[in-house]
Amino acid sequence: MATIGRKTKGKGTPKPKPKPKTRPNAKSAKTARGRAKTIVLFPEAAFGPALNCVGIAQRLKAQGHNPVFVCDRGFKGVFEKYGFEENLVDMSGGMSDEEIAKFWANFIAGHLPHFRLSPIGQLSTYVMPVWEAIVDSAVIAEDGLKAHLDRIEPDVVCVDNVILFPAIKRAGAPWIRIISCSENEIPDPDVPPHLSGCAENDKAGFAAFEKEFLRLVGPVHARFNAFLAKVGHPPYALGEFFEASPYMNLLLYPKPLRFKRRRPLDPKRFQYLDGCVRNEGSYKVPAFPGHDGKPLVYVSYGSLGAADIDLYRRMIALFARLPYRFLMNVGDYKGEYGEPPANVRLESWFPQPAVLPHVDLFIHHGGNNSFNEALYFGKPALIMPFCWDGLDNAQRIHDTKYGEKLARYEWTDAELAAAIRRLIEDKALKTRLAAVSRHMKNAKGVEKAARLILETAEKGA
Repeated sequence: MATIGRKTKGKGTPKPKPKPKTRPNAKSAKTARGRAKTIVLFPEAAFGPALNCVGIAQRLKAQGHNPVFVCDRGFKGVFEKYGFEENLVDMSGGMSDEEIAKFWANFIAGHLPHFRLSPIGQLSTYVMPVWEAIVDSAVIAEDGLKAHLDRIEPDVVCVDNVILFPAIKRAGAPWIRIISCSENEIPDPDVPPHLSGCAENDKAGFAAFEKEFLRLVGPVHARFNAFLAKVGHPPYALGEFFEASPYMNLLLYPKPLRFKRRRPLDPKRFQYLDGCVRNEGSYKVPAFPGHDGKPLVYVSYGSLGAADIDLYRRMIALFARLPYRFLMNVGDYKGEYGEPPANVRLESWFPQPAVLPHVDLFIHHGGNNSFNEALYFGKPALIMPFCWDGLDNAQRIHDTKYGEKLARYEWTDAELAAAIRRLIEDKALKTRLAAVSRHMKNAKGVEKAARLILETAEKGA
C-alpha cells in the first residue's frame, strides 16, 4: 500500500548505512560542483514512495548531482541511512516523536475491521478519515516546507504525493510529479477511478464509486480549498486534491499492464518509467534445515499491513503444513509470534529488491513498489489487498493475467494453498513474466527518471 500522510520509521526501516557529509547549503554545493544540479525529492511519508525516490536519488548521486530529501519528521534517519541529506518538516502538528511513531500503526489497527469491506464500503469508514489526515499534513507542512525550499534553492523539485503542497509551486523552480501509486491517479473516462478496485470494463462500477466518493468528500475538500485560498492558490474542482505538473510527470506502470486511455497522455509532459527499483545490495537466503531446496515464498504486506497480526498467525499456521520455505516481513510485530515453524523465517524488515531474485512467489498487499518489483524480477504475485492502491493493483494483476488476487480474509486453507501451488507451477506464466522482466530492465527506469529530471532542471521554471 502506498500509504498517505504520516508514516514513521521503526524496526521495519532499512539497516543503518554511513551518514553523508552534510553540505553547507545547496547554493555552495552547486557553485563548487559546477553544472551539478540540486534536486529536492519530497515523497509522501510512506515507505513505498520514499523508497521509490531513493532509487532515483541513487542514480542522480552516481551521476555527480546533489539529491536531497525533504520529509516528515517521522522519517528522520530513513534517507540518511542511504547516504542522503534530510530536511525535516513537521507534518503532525507538534506531536511528540513517540506519538508520531505510533500514529499510523494505531490508525491502521483501529481500521482493521473496515478492510473487510468492499472498496466502495471503505469510502466512508477509511478513505475519508485518511483524506482528513492528508489535508491536515498539507496545511501543517506548508510554512516549514516553504522555508526549506527557500533555503535550498533547488534546480527542480520532485514530489510524490496525492495532494498539493503549494510551496512546491512557489519555489521558483520547475516541479515534477511522481505517480508511484497506480497510474489511475491520472484520471481518464476509460480507466477505473483511483481506489475503486474496479475491473477495466466495469463502467457501472466506475459511476457508482465516483458518485459515492463525490458525495462524501465535500467537507474535507472544502477545507482544503479554503487553505489554498489563504496561500493565493485557485480552488480545485470537487474531488481533486492535486494536478498534473505542467513540466513533467513520471508514472511507474510497465507497458504490458498499462490501461488503455481514451485520452492519451502527452509524452511531452507524461513519461512512463516501467518500474523504478532501488539498489539494496545482495541477500543471502538463510538455511531452512530439513526444508532446503523447496520453493521459496516471500510474504510482505508492507510496513502498515503487518499490523494485521491475526491474519499473519492464520497464514503461518497454514504455511507450517505446506512444502515450501517462507520469508515473512512482520514489521514491528515480530515479538507477537513466538517461535515460528521450521520452514518459516520472520523478520522485521527485508531488503526487498535483493530478496526477490531468489524467490518463486511473492505474496503481497498490492502496494505499488511491491507490484512493480515483482514484475521487474519476473516473479508471480498473489495480491491480497486491504486498502488504497492495493485494491486497484490486485484487480489489474488479475485482469492482465500476470498473477492472481485473493480476498484478504475470505479464503480457506485449501484455497490459499491451491493458489500458491498454481502460481509456483505455472510455466506459461513464468514465460510471460520473464518477458515483462526483460522489458522493464531494458527500460532502465531509474536512469530514465534521472535523465528526465535533469532535462527539466535545465529548462528551468
